[in-house]
Amino acid sequence: MAKMEVKTSLLDDMIGVGDMVLLEPLNEDSFINNLKKRFDHNEVYTYIGSVVISINPYRSLPIYTPEKVEEYRNRNFYELSPHIFALSDEAYRSLRDQDKDQCILITGESGAGKTEASKLVMSYVAAVCGKGAEVNQVKEQLLQSNPVLEAFGNAKTVRNDNSSRFGKYMDIEFDFKGDPLGGVISNYLLEKSRVVKQPRGERNFHIFYQILSGASEEFLCKLKLERDFSRYNYLGLDSARVNGVDDASNFRTVRNAMQIVGFMDHETQSVFEVVAAVLKLGNIEFKPESRANGLDESKIKDKNELKEICELTGIDQSVLERAFSFRTVEAKQEKVSTTLNVAQAYYARDALAKNLYSRLFSWLVTRINESIKAQTKVRKKVMGVLDIYGFEIFEDNSFEQFIINYCNEKLQQIFIELTLKEEQEEYIREGIEWTHIEYFNNAIICDLIENNQTGILAMLDEECLRPGTVTDDTFLEKLNQVCATHQHFESRMSKCSRFLNDTSLPHSCFRIQHYAGKVLYQVEGFVDKNNDLLYRDLSQAMWKANHSLIKALFPEGNPAKINLKRPPTAGSQFKASVATLMKNLQTKNPNYIRCIKPNDKKAAHIFNEALVCHQIRYLGLLENVRVRRAGYAFRQPYEPCLERYKMLCKQTWPHWRGPARAGVEVLFNELRIPEEEFSFGRSKIFIRNPRTLFKLEDLRKQRLEDLATLIGKIYRGWKCRTRFLLMKKCQVVIASWYRRYAQQKKYQKIKSSAITVQSYIRGWKARKLLRELKHLKRCNEAATVIAAYWHGTQARRELRRLKDDARNKHAIAVIWAFWLGYKVRREYRKFFRANAGRKIYEFTLQRLMQKYFLEMKNKMPSLSPIDKNWPARPYLFLDSTHKELKRIFHLWRCKKYRDQFTDQQKLIYEEKLEASELFKDKKALYPASVGQPFQGAYLEISENPKYKKLKDAVDEKIIIAEVVNKINRANGKAASRIFLLTKNNVLLADQKSGTIKSEVPLGDVTKVSMSSQNDGFFAVHLKEGSEAASKGDFLLSSDHLIEMATKLYRTTLSQTKQKLNIEISDEFLVQFKQDKVCVKFIQGSQKNGNIPTCKRKNNRLLEVAVP
Repeated sequence: MAKMEVKTSLLDDMIGVGDMVLLEPLNEDSFINNLKKRFDHNEVYTYIGSVVISINPYRSLPIYTPEKVEEYRNRNFYELSPHIFALSDEAYRSLRDQDKDQCILITGESGAGKTEASKLVMSYVAAVCGKGAEVNQVKEQLLQSNPVLEAFGNAKTVRNDNSSRFGKYMDIEFDFKGDPLGGVISNYLLEKSRVVKQPRGERNFHIFYQILSGASEEFLCKLKLERDFSRYNYLGLDSARVNGVDDASNFRTVRNAMQIVGFMDHETQSVFEVVAAVLKLGNIEFKPESRANGLDESKIKDKNELKEICELTGIDQSVLERAFSFRTVEAKQEKVSTTLNVAQAYYARDALAKNLYSRLFSWLVTRINESIKAQTKVRKKVMGVLDIYGFEIFEDNSFEQFIINYCNEKLQQIFIELTLKEEQEEYIREGIEWTHIEYFNNAIICDLIENNQTGILAMLDEECLRPGTVTDDTFLEKLNQVCATHQHFESRMSKCSRFLNDTSLPHSCFRIQHYAGKVLYQVEGFVDKNNDLLYRDLSQAMWKANHSLIKALFPEGNPAKINLKRPPTAGSQFKASVATLMKNLQTKNPNYIRCIKPNDKKAAHIFNEALVCHQIRYLGLLENVRVRRAGYAFRQPYEPCLERYKMLCKQTWPHWRGPARAGVEVLFNELRIPEEEFSFGRSKIFIRNPRTLFKLEDLRKQRLEDLATLIGKIYRGWKCRTRFLLMKKCQVVIASWYRRYAQQKKYQKIKSSAITVQSYIRGWKARKLLRELKHLKRCNEAATVIAAYWHGTQARRELRRLKDDARNKHAIAVIWAFWLGYKVRREYRKFFRANAGRKIYEFTLQRLMQKYFLEMKNKMPSLSPIDKNWPARPYLFLDSTHKELKRIFHLWRCKKYRDQFTDQQKLIYEEKLEASELFKDKKALYPASVGQPFQGAYLEISENPKYKKLKDAVDEKIIIAEVVNKINRANGKAASRIFLLTKNNVLLADQKSGTIKSEVPLGDVTKVSMSSQNDGFFAVHLKEGSEAASKGDFLLSSDHLIEMATKLYRTTLSQTKQKLNIEISDEFLVQFKQDKVCVKFIQGSQKNGNIPTCKRKNNRLLEVAVP
């Protein structure tokens, strides 16, 4: 809607009556007709004062767009047509600007649109509050908590495809600016009986179908599930598929929402494992067996399902199987174990499934609260949103309907109290006299249910706790004794004689006259549902699970915390929850949304008057209107009132110069409205009867028509005058433009004629000049042609003369050549016979050499330097040539091979060559080292954080880093050390701590000694008198002896320009402090296999046994 089209009051273009307080006459028929009229025109929202009535349209309407959000943002509640956004904006602005905590109570029966209404409220608040990364994250988490709770707490019923089977109250917390900080969710009375049994035409909770439809085959395999719904007894098949519902897509939405809310991957996996376990519990079946003592017991038919459940939950199969077959009762110090028959086993199975799912749902709510709770401890403003069951009246009403209706009685009580309180506060604030309003107070009904002594819930708890035989019939008898005289309690078996012959009241039922009507309750199942009993054996079995989530769900199963006290009943728990909720609501400013379902077919455009009438009655909407109308039906601030009706008085039209209240007083006096029909408050005008308001609207409508006529007349006159002046101005402009155009055309014609005459004259002059130039050109061309012909004749004559001279000279040369040839041949014939043999020999030899080289070209071996092949020698006289060619070719291909090496490869081969010169045929260990590459850095000192201290201590480049064994001078035992060779030093460091033990400059190393055998021992001899030699030489053992000795030799040669002496002997002396010890190598068998061992024989001998 464009800005200029926005309505300024709900009275503008009103379809029916937008506020039921203004309805005339007020009765049930007019109320329903007004709702129907608005519903037929897509007006699904209607006010009762500040209460919003919402009718479910069962289709999408274009009234929730971002443009609509902006339209209702920061607008007065009655400024625009009724909408849920108006109530949301009013509540949010009161919270933000006036520091008043708010609550929005959404009630109505299943299918009336309560869940969608709560989503609209939250989405509007999210749209109008602040922006920012943190704020957006909080808003997203609050909004994404809905899909998770809907998946686990909603189900398809005959009335609603997405029916909430639990009550939800969410406190959204805001900071002082009105930005959301977080939230807290409370849940009430999950319908857990739906887990094990659903009425015909209804489904189990959505999550079961979503997993089977949307999970991948791999994920289903992990959960030990199959995609076929018919495999599971807990899933009703008649409504497994719902039109318009994509369970697979919804499953992906739920998983994404769980991730956004803050669930970890392992938590999500654990949740789905519990859901799978609940689903598979329904497939466990029992068969009867008789024991020797005559007692019946039950056994599990097929243990495969039990095995898979135990694998999912981490429970010992024998423990769970026993929990399904036996029940242990503890009393003081005694334990009694009894068998369960088939019926009791099925009861235990279903009780476990219901408790497991109910506790999982409560855990989900707690886990979501942990994620969305406010992280700061600043003072918070709170807006609560309550989405709970409406009043329920079915053909068969049981315990669930009883406590739901009890909750609605409490909500109705607080609604009446807070509405009257709000009305009274406004009257006092405006200085209007308050008159007492008569209304039905349902406190007597609440007392009938919740009284601690004689209330129905108290008697139900007392009956459940009473020893002896307890049945639903004994509970009904107790009710008949205590409540027989209560005016809102009816029972055929009570002492009240007026119900003895009431055939509409069966014997096993009782009836309560609620504020919304009479409800007949079937007493069957009250005791069992209130007990909500789970055998202790099952609790203890669940606590023993290796599954962390399941273990956390059953804390009472811990043997160390056994509590023989009976757990609280379902009724007492719900009563306490309702009391807490009521206490919470009374601290907040209430806002009400009453949802109505137009038909039972879930179809658009159908308005069932009987169904709507039933809901109007039990929601108490007419009572609400009467309470609101008991004083003044309409009130409005002076400024908008004067702005709306000022055209009805000449003194206030078009502008009033003065206070708005004075203007309204002048206006009402001018209109002669009776004084008893209105009253002036401090900031508002109060109108008692709706007829007065409608009279003002009629007068305003008539006055607007008169003003529209006047405005139209003035506008038409202004338009005609403006058109005449415009036409006159246009005539002047057109005439001036035409005169200019005519002169321009005349000038263009004269100019064109002058140009034509000039062009003809210029053309005649140009043609005359062209003829003269052409004649001159022809004369010049003729002279040129004649000269060319003469020069050609002269040239051809000279050419013929030159050709004749050349022909004569050539003939002379030919004759002379033939003559010389003849003379030579005549002389040569004399010597031919003497030189013929030598010539033939030379020719033959030349041909053989040519053939040899051509054959060698095709028989050349590969370019590998280790290839020993070479073609055979074809002729004996080529023996020396053949060998020389082989040598030259080998040298050439070795050079080609060496040219391919990088600098690093050349260095490696140089080290290998150096090792060959030092140890070949001298050290038995050498052949094994030829094939091993020299790596140098066997310890990754720079990358391993363990050696960070050692890396920081060594500044130079490390040439070799290896773990060696340092031989103890005293006993010959080995200790691990890190051997480091740098450019200038040899270092030994502790392997564990990385502390440097010894540092020896290369100049102080004089000799390296080793044996000729297959061992890794070597001694590093130090210069006498040096600082490093104070403790003596080093005797070390290494697995890379050849590489270490070679690198030490090359580094020492590079730094000191002196060759390091490498001594290879099976017996050499080593300086240990002041003593010289002989190290002797001997052959011998070893206990440790092929590992050499070192042993100190005496003070002067160290013996190394080499295998």
